[in-house]
Amino acid sequence: MKAIAYTQQALPIEDPRSLMDMDLPKPTPGPRDLLVEVQAISVNPVDTKVRARSAATEPKVLGWDAVGIVRETGSEVSLFKAGDAVFYAGSLARPGSYSEFHVVDERIVGRKPKSLDNAHAAALPLTSITAWELLFDRLGVAQGGGEGESLLIIGAGGGVGSILVQLARQLTKLTVIGTASRDQTRDWVKGLGAHHVIDHSQPLVEQLEKIGVGQVSHVASLTHTGTYLPQIVEALRPQGQLAVIDDPDGLDVMPLKRKSLSLHWELMFTRSLYETPDMIEQHHLLNRVADLIDQGVLKTTLGEHFGTINAQNLRRAHALIESGKATGKIVLEGF
Repeated sequence: MKAIAYTQQALPIEDPRSLMDMDLPKPTPGPRDLLVEVQAISVNPVDTKVRARSAATEPKVLGWDAVGIVRETGSEVSLFKAGDAVFYAGSLARPGSYSEFHVVDERIVGRKPKSLDNAHAAALPLTSITAWELLFDRLGVAQGGGEGESLLIIGAGGGVGSILVQLARQLTKLTVIGTASRDQTRDWVKGLGAHHVIDHSQPLVEQLEKIGVGQVSHVASLTHTGTYLPQIVEALRPQGQLAVIDDPDGLDVMPLKRKSLSLHWELMFTRSLYETPDMIEQHHLLNRVADLIDQGVLKTTLGEHFGTINAQNLRRAHALIESGKATGKIVLEGF
């Protein structure tokens, strides 16, 4: 089967060997696995981070967002059948979705939204799971709740931020404040439903005061948490909550003590990495997202379509993500 992989660690993305077109064996599904014919994928920051950090002596396939058709099912599969259209974000512990065929545990797979084409659906799984778990599981905001409270989303124009803005605005009563520093991303975040958009390149607390929000009850820090932490602590009200998804270097949490602030880390791969008893919640979550998409409550966060799934186009996608200038999600489609 066609696949895109690498066999050396930490090559710059400009190097043709950083991601290469290959022919690899077609995988075989295990008892609870689906064998999916991949039709579209999206590229996430985790793809670039794994490429930079993980050595490979044999071909390593990246990519975790995928949309496709189930072609075979394992002996214990009960949630899907051959021919079903699905979308999912895979597992860090297994080969990725930059391949014509991919195996994935059925418990972390959802039905593809009927109202979206493959490319627009591929933009959703990883970021939807991350945003959903961050908002409802980590921060503990109740659906329909949050009245009189506020959520500041740092990096609201990225993939996770783009769906988090929508979930918070559509499914809670929180006042939603997103940050963006460019005109394009400010317009994007506002269009997704944020009540306010402020500039993360300028002092946050002053801007919050100008819009009449003052201190916030919740912060979702999606990028450069280490840089923003002093401002986050100042912006949070006493007993507020901070949720983080990035990898800040040497994060000093002592400043959180004086205000009794709580810190939550969100990694959407935790359930699949540890095969937790509630692993199937990601199946239910993705089906709920598909319903909300088909009902018009949520919309896809596709930012750019980079064409066919091949090494050249994937290197371009990785380069854009590494530049920090991507808005929404980058998708690729077909082999």
